[in-house]
Amino acid sequence: MPGPAEVCAADPATGARLEPLPGRASDLMGLPIRRLLPTRGRRLIGPWCFLDGFGPTGSDAGQSPTPVPWGLRRTTPASSAPKPPSHKLMDVAPHPHIGLQTVSWLLAGEILHRDSTGATGVGRPGVLNLMTSGRGIAHSEETPPDPTTHDLHGVQLWVALPETSRHVAPGFEQREPLLVAEERGARARLVMGEAAGTRSPATTFSPLCAVDLELPAQSRLVLPLEPGFEHALLPLAGEVRVGDAPLAVDTLYDLGTGRRELCVQAGDRAGRALLIGGAPFGERIVMWWNFVARDADEIVAAREAWQRGERFGAVAGYPGERLPAPAMLARPQPR
Repeated sequence: MPGPAEVCAADPATGARLEPLPGRASDLMGLPIRRLLPTRGRRLIGPWCFLDGFGPTGSDAGQSPTPVPWGLRRTTPASSAPKPPSHKLMDVAPHPHIGLQTVSWLLAGEILHRDSTGATGVGRPGVLNLMTSGRGIAHSEETPPDPTTHDLHGVQLWVALPETSRHVAPGFEQREPLLVAEERGARARLVMGEAAGTRSPATTFSPLCAVDLELPAQSRLVLPLEPGFEHALLPLAGEVRVGDAPLAVDTLYDLGTGRRELCVQAGDRAGRALLIGGAPFGERIVMWWNFVARDADEIVAAREAWQRGERFGAVAGYPGERLPAPAMLARPQPR
C-alpha cells in the first residue's frame, strides 16, 4: 500500500556538488527494488520525479557488466535459449497512470509491456520502452512467456509532464539509444532527450536527458553537459568514479547544476551508470500510487475512475486480474 502522497517541487539550491542520496529497499509484486527518487534529500531532478532500480537476479547478480548487443532486433536462437524460469521475475498486473511518462531501461532480461491503447512491446537491453500516460492509460509489465534469460536488471523512471502537456493522448514507443561520445572503448549512449549536441527521437515534453554510460576497466569518458540542467548519476554495476571519488552502486548522486562536463572513470572492474538531468521543473506536483497530479482532487477523481472501470481503458492479453487501487489513508496535503 502506498504511503502518504509526495508533494514535490524543484530544489532552489544551485551549483555543482556530488551528494549521495541512498535508496531504500522496497518490493514490487515480489521483486526486490530500490527506491531512489523521490528521497528526503531530493524530490525532483529536472522533470524526473521517480526512479526505481531492480535486480540483478540470476547469473547476473554480483557480476561486472558485460557488453550486450544493442537494438530492437536482438534475438537468441531457440537452440541456445535457456528454459523459462518456474516463476515470473516481474509480474505487475494492469494498473493506471496519469500525468507522466514511464521510462524502462534494462541491462539484462526482458519485460513485456501491454497497454490500453493496444500497444505491446518487449523491452530488452538497448531498447527504450517509453510510455506516455497523458490524460490516462493502463498497462501491465511482466516477464514474457518464453524468456531468453533468467536475469533481470534495470531501472524504471517517471518523467512528470508539464501543465501544457499533461492531458495529451496516451501512447507507447520503443527507441534505440544514440552514441554521443566514445573514448577508447568507453561509450555514452543517449537514451532520450538531448546531450552532446544530439537529440533523441523519443518523445519528450520538457528539456531533459538520460544517458547510459558503459565503462570498460580502467577507462575514462568526458561527456559535455548542459550547465542549466540539474543532473544526477546512478552507478548501476561495477566500479564507477567521478574524479577521484569512488561511487557506490545503487546510490543516486546529486550532481547539482552548473556543470559543463562530467568526467567518469572505471576502476579495475568495468562500470555502468545512468546519467539523468533536465531543466529545473517550475511546477509543484502531487504524487500518489501511480498518479502525478497537481492537487488532491485530481488524485481522488483518478482513483475513483479506475475503481469504476472508467477513463483508463482495458489491457488485453494479460493473464490475470487488474490491480485494485489501494485505500487513501488521507487526502494529499501540500507542505
